[in-house]
Amino acid sequence: MKFIEEVVVEEFLPTFRSMLAEALRDRGLTQHEVAEALGISQSAVSKYAHGEVARRGEVLDDERVVELVERVADGLATGDMSRVQALVEAEVLVRRLEQGDLLAQLHEESMPELAAYDGYARIHDPESGLRTSEQVRSSLRQALRRLTNASGFAGLIPNVGSNLVECLPEATSVDDVAGVPGRIVDVKGRATVPGDPEFGVSEHVASVLLSARKADSDVRAALNVRYDQQIVADLESAGYDAVEFDPDAPTDPIREAIEERGPDSLSSTFVCYQTGGFGIEPITYVLGPDADAVVTAVKTLLGR
Repeated sequence: MKFIEEVVVEEFLPTFRSMLAEALRDRGLTQHEVAEALGISQSAVSKYAHGEVARRGEVLDDERVVELVERVADGLATGDMSRVQALVEAEVLVRRLEQGDLLAQLHEESMPELAAYDGYARIHDPESGLRTSEQVRSSLRQALRRLTNASGFAGLIPNVGSNLVECLPEATSVDDVAGVPGRIVDVKGRATVPGDPEFGVSEHVASVLLSARKADSDVRAALNVRYDQQIVADLESAGYDAVEFDPDAPTDPIREAIEERGPDSLSSTFVCYQTGGFGIEPITYVLGPDADAVVTAVKTLLGR
């Protein structure tokens, strides 16, 4: 009797890890860095590098495995993908390959009796909450790198600091919104991000995003920058609609302003702004379908 999990460990995993180790080395990572990224010993990496680990041709030649190896290697090498997300992505592929696919075929080779059955009933959801949340964090990492590498962005950071946030598809609370812990701040003319994106760490910008969504807007990301008339004018000139709201309104000013304008009449990425109030700094918010779209809009300001 042989479990399919044994096939994964004995037949799939050595080949997959060797492919991933090779791909990471091709991207310039040292043997030590590869070992850290994969959570294995340097001696194991050395064995993979010197061909001392047997590899299954069926796994090597599977296009889905090759695509995942390249995508995970890119994400781990750049830091856009966490080890948790890499594990989840690999687990999702493994579960798919178990369901009457490559791993099921390898399992049948070791257990010929299985050929008489139609396959496996598995409960592994590729759209799990964990996978989705890691994808949101990955989206933020990529967008933050674009933003902080952009010359001049530090000059757009307001006194209260900036934050870039993105939410889960069905977000209803700040715990469903990922952002920068603390805030993006200007340190000697350079935009500085204090930590890796996390869920539930942004009250202010997350609340703005949630308010816009309550107005039936499809936005899932937001970023705040400083306000002046020219910033809003330049964003409008670039094709982004702008909505002014009253920060002193008693209920939900952003939601009310968007509903009054009509969310269907707004561009997919748009601007909400307020010109200040008693003890309130004027702020511009850029909202869009994802963090990348928001950063793209803000970067139009840097070429002025």
